Amino acid sequence: MGTAEFGGAVRRWRDRVPPQAAGLPAGGYRRAAGLRREELALLAGISVDYVTRLEQGRALHPSAQVVEALARALRLSATERAHLYRLAGLDAPGPDTVPTHLTPSVQRMLDRLAGTPVAVHDAIWTLLVANAPYAALMGEPADLRDKERNGVWRQFLGSGGGRVRHTPEAQREFEAVLVTDLRAAADRYPADERLRALVAELRAGSPRFTRLWESGTVGRHDTARKTIDHPRVGPVTLDCDVLLVGGSDLRINVYTAEPGTEDAERLALLTVLGTQSLTG
Repeated sequence: MGTAEFGGAVRRWRDRVPPQAAGLPAGGYRRAAGLRREELALLAGISVDYVTRLEQGRALHPSAQVVEALARALRLSATERAHLYRLAGLDAPGPDTVPTHLTPSVQRMLDRLAGTPVAVHDAIWTLLVANAPYAALMGEPADLRDKERNGVWRQFLGSGGGRVRHTPEAQREFEAVLVTDLRAAADRYPADERLRALVAELRAGSPRFTRLWESGTVGRHDTARKTIDHPRVGPVTLDCDVLLVGGSDLRINVYTAEPGTEDAERLALLTVLGTQSLTG
C-alpha cells in the first residue's frame, strides 16, 4: 500500500465527520460538511502541516500512535481502523495490547454528553479524548505531550493532579486506584510494550509508586467529590464518576454538579468561557 492510498482514505473519512465532533457549532458557512484539516489536527493532536503532508502522500511511514489518533478523530469503525493500519503498512493492535479504540457506541455517548465535562482514558490511564467542557474545566489536553497524557506517570513523575485539589487521604486513595488499575492491566496485557515500559520507568523513578506496586495495595473506584481550582471562576466542587466500558477497558470520567448550586453555575460559566476561547 502507498502513501497516496493512505492520504486519500484520510481525506474521504474527514469529509464525513460532522464539525460538532470538534466542539464547533453546526451553523455558519463551510465549504465542506466534514472537518477541516486544522480541526482534524486538533482532534488527533498532530500538526496541521503533518495532516496536509499525509493527505497529499508526502509523509512516509506514519507511526502507530499517529494512525491510532487519526482513527479516533475520524470515528472509524474497527474494520475501518484495521484498514487504515494496513494502508500505513502496519499491523493493527491485537488482543494482547491495551485497547485504545473508541467504539461507535462510546462515541455516541460522548456526543450526547456534549455539555458535560467528559474524558476517556485507556486501561493504563492514558488520556485518549476529552470534550470541550473538560478542556475548559481541567485545561487544554492538547497541551499535554507524550508521557504527560498518562495520568499515572503525571501523578508519580510529573506535575501531579493539575487543577484538582486533593486532601492527603484522597491523594492516597487516588494513587492506590491508579496503581491497582495499572497492575490489573499488566496482568491482562503482559505483552504490551508500552505498558511494560511505563511500569519500568515508574519503578525506577518513584519510590512511592514502587512501595504501592510491591505492597499489593488495592483501591476501588467510587463516586468522588473533587474540587477543581479554576483560574477564571474559582473553586468548583463536582461529582466525578468513572464508567468502565466492558470489553474495551476504557474509563469514562464524567464530571457533574448538583443542579441549582453555585458549583453548577460556575461549571456552566467556565464551559461558556471555554467554548468562547475555542471558537474565538
